[in-house]
Amino acid sequence: MYLRAIIVKNKSKYRAFFSFLLLFFLTFSGLWASGGEHDSHSEEFDFSEVMAHHLGDAPIFPLNFGGEKVFEGQTGFNPEEHDVFADHDGKHYHYLGGFDMHITKRVTMMWIASFFLFIVFIPAANLISKNPNKVYNKFTSGVEAFVSYLKENVVDSSLEHHGHSYYHYIFSLFFFILFCNLFGLVPSVGELTVAASDLLVSVGVYEHTPHSLHTFGQIWSGITPTGDIGVTLSLASLTLIIIYGTAFSYQGISFVAHAVPKGVPLPLWPLMWALEFIVTHIARSFALTMRLLANMTAGHVMILALLGFIFMSQSYFIAPISVLSSVLIYFLELLVAFLQAFIFALLTTVFIGTVMHRH
Repeated sequence: MYLRAIIVKNKSKYRAFFSFLLLFFLTFSGLWASGGEHDSHSEEFDFSEVMAHHLGDAPIFPLNFGGEKVFEGQTGFNPEEHDVFADHDGKHYHYLGGFDMHITKRVTMMWIASFFLFIVFIPAANLISKNPNKVYNKFTSGVEAFVSYLKENVVDSSLEHHGHSYYHYIFSLFFFILFCNLFGLVPSVGELTVAASDLLVSVGVYEHTPHSLHTFGQIWSGITPTGDIGVTLSLASLTLIIIYGTAFSYQGISFVAHAVPKGVPLPLWPLMWALEFIVTHIARSFALTMRLLANMTAGHVMILALLGFIFMSQSYFIAPISVLSSVLIYFLELLVAFLQAFIFALLTTVFIGTVMHRH
């Protein structure tokens, strides 16, 4: 029995390992597809095209206010326009003027991350609220462990007895960033679905891939939402607003004068006021923006570059080294996904705590 238990345990380890390898290769399957497709047209591997596909954002659904729709062949149509769409008849068009609010790949991935936040935490919250002292299952225990850790070691430790009003924002901030980070490290369900459909078309099972599947492929593109400065800047801007709101809420209008520490010489007071009241908080928000953006982009660039060496060198000796290195970086990226969400939430809490009282 003991030997059988060891064999079963070893098999489960092998299944977990092979499952991870499958997850890794499916995640970056677009690179292999791009490489193979490019090799059929050219001998040189275009790494910039692969990087643009995996890291670059692109509009999916048009949304323009006040602009004019111009179709291909009409006066004013520019085929090199970045935001070119196609209607149901296949006619290309873009907008002239107006205010563009096109729905992009990163926006749809944020919708997907938010959807999974709802389906994970709403059932858990409903179960826990029925009887907070009861342990229902591993799922609710895991959610409680995460929330309790954030509550005790992030919010309460930084804001002391003032943290209750900020639980909702800090928890939402952490889990939203975490899910956005992780969804950039899982396979692109949409692209894999389109690839599977195209394979069935090639073997004659279907006549053509449905247009709805291509749309789904664009919606679930697998791109990392937090790898865009617009996303990280928006999150940091919310933190900046809460910092100023907290300062005026706890200190009142006197925060304008209390921003400068006591004992500053009068000639330096105007300069110190500008630094402490304006520059310091903006610089903190900028640091939050760039830290999250850089960390969530750098890992993907390294993995794509390592895998790209296979197609650039076309050598059997490079392939094992590139794959092994990419797998190790992928493990590191999983850690970074959690770490950057934690750091963003922690620094947000610390910055809020620094303005609650006078220097």
